[in-house]
Amino acid sequence: MHEKRICRKCLLEEIGETELIKSLEELKAAMPEEDRADSAEYARRLAICRECEALNDGTCAKCGCYVEFRALKKRMYCPHEERKW
Repeated sequence: MHEKRICRKCLLEEIGETELIKSLEELKAAMPEEDRADSAEYARRLAICRECEALNDGTCAKCGCYVEFRALKKRMYCPHEERKW
């Protein structure tokens, strides 16, 4: 039987259904619309995170945040020294 490998460069939504993912989805859904980045900006941020060397199992190695939640918040920024977004 093959064990499902989790890619170090995956976002949480790509890893699979877990209680953590469900909880984060609930938090994202509860975020007021005025506090959210628009869908194009959110997608742009996640694309940058997917290519970043600091992405590790859906979290940012620079600050420990869940990148999908951080990227959704309009007024957040990339914690990388180079501020990638």
